[in-house]
Amino acid sequence: MEKAKKAEVVEELQGVFAKAGSVVVAHYTGMTVAQMSDLRSRCRANGTSFRVAKNRLVMRALKGTPVEGISHLFKGPTGIAYSDDPIAASKSAVAYAKDNDKLVILGGSMGATVLDASGVKAVAELPSLDELRGRIVGLLKAPATKLAGIMQAPGGQLARVIGAYAKKEAA
Repeated sequence: MEKAKKAEVVEELQGVFAKAGSVVVAHYTGMTVAQMSDLRSRCRANGTSFRVAKNRLVMRALKGTPVEGISHLFKGPTGIAYSDDPIAASKSAVAYAKDNDKLVILGGSMGATVLDASGVKAVAELPSLDELRGRIVGLLKAPATKLAGIMQAPGGQLARVIGAYAKKEAA
């Protein structure tokens, strides 16, 4: 690879590491091209990118970024999954690793926090940001719905009482 191309790759990776919400590092030894393509397409479906880069270039790119603590993971054939969403990269990588034992998760980072393999798996079990937003909206909406039901009940009861008196007088 030419020096200019290497510098371009390092600069691109620095941008990825600087803005990524999470990064997952994994070994992919023994995976076929079809399996790698499947992994990449599954990652894209979840808003995650999976990439293979030379370890030396990745080590250069990590310097000065918030995820510099994961540099010890880059030994052997490693790939990185990254996303802006703090949970999406972990979910994608762990889900694929369950289906294919050739993808071995080494660790990663969530923001500036360095995670080991079990930490990445624990993060993957958390609900995504959209799921959390949905739950919060549901929690905020529930009291208003209950309040509307409670406020409506006395009016309904009063109408039934007046209706009963009207029927009594008509009879």
